[in-house]
Amino acid sequence: MSDPRYQIDVSVVTRFLKEQSDPENERFAFAYTITVQNNGSVPAKLMSRHWLITNGDGQVEEVKGAGVIGQQPLIEPGKSHTYSSGAVISTQVGTMQGSYQMFAEDGKRFEAIIAPFRLAVPGALH
Repeated sequence: MSDPRYQIDVSVVTRFLKEQSDPENERFAFAYTITVQNNGSVPAKLMSRHWLITNGDGQVEEVKGAGVIGQQPLIEPGKSHTYSSGAVISTQVGTMQGSYQMFAEDGKRFEAIIAPFRLAVPGALH
């Protein structure tokens, strides 16, 4: 059971970027906007990210890095941090999932899980 002091909730909104995609060359671009909400009681800094991006053929790309879009935001209890980024996959439909490595002000390190979400060209799913 997780400690309620360290409760980070992640929500995602995705958007297909038609103007940046090139279907004939198997390039499908997506934007995603993520809100990282601190529902715990301890301020926590988002230190790094770990993504698994899976295309419709089951190929997995792993992405790790410091922070998000060059930032390592400190998120106070009851506050959130929102940012937008993007991904390019070679199929019309794919998924992303992962985790953020968090560092609480009291010294505890913990993970915030990012549940799987879908990247899909409108009309690709029936």
